[in-house]
Amino acid sequence: MNINLKLNSPILLPALASGTVLSVPLIAMQFTDEVVWSLSDFIIAGLLLFSTIFTYKLITQQKNQIVYRLAVGFTLFAVLFLTWINLAVGIIGSENNPGNWMYFAVIVVIIIGAIFTRFRSFGMSLTMFLAAFTQILVTAITLLSGMHHLPGSSVLELLGINGLFVTLFVLSAFLFRYDAYNK
Repeated sequence: MNINLKLNSPILLPALASGTVLSVPLIAMQFTDEVVWSLSDFIIAGLLLFSTIFTYKLITQQKNQIVYRLAVGFTLFAVLFLTWINLAVGIIGSENNPGNWMYFAVIVVIIIGAIFTRFRSFGMSLTMFLAAFTQILVTAITLLSGMHHLPGSSVLELLGINGLFVTLFVLSAFLFRYDAYNK
């Protein structure tokens, strides 16, 4: 069987980029006990990185507008970062706290919005504003339910990390909006 891997293969760049990023913890594990990743950590991180980069390439391949590409990049980075934090350490308490599952509602809003709007700029702008609102709603539920009293959580930490994600989603929304009105 002859497998010819072309340099312009849609999976080559995401695979190489994912492997390069994953080499950092692999190398660090050889020199310090502070970095301890299991095989499943590498597999999950690899899947997250690969799927994010592949999705970026897939969505932006027909779009030459830099603003649109930036908006998609900020969106996918925020989704990757939100997922990674939740799986690795959790935002509310530890990664094992079921309250962290609320944050996946934000990602579901983005996925449904992206599919419904067919990745069009104006629709994605509204989707990202809705994602920011959902992030704020999850934060409010977290604080009002007293989850900020859990070990590893504080009001300041929860406001800070959630504020970061709200900022990323709003920035994406404004970039999509700018692209929609400047074509």
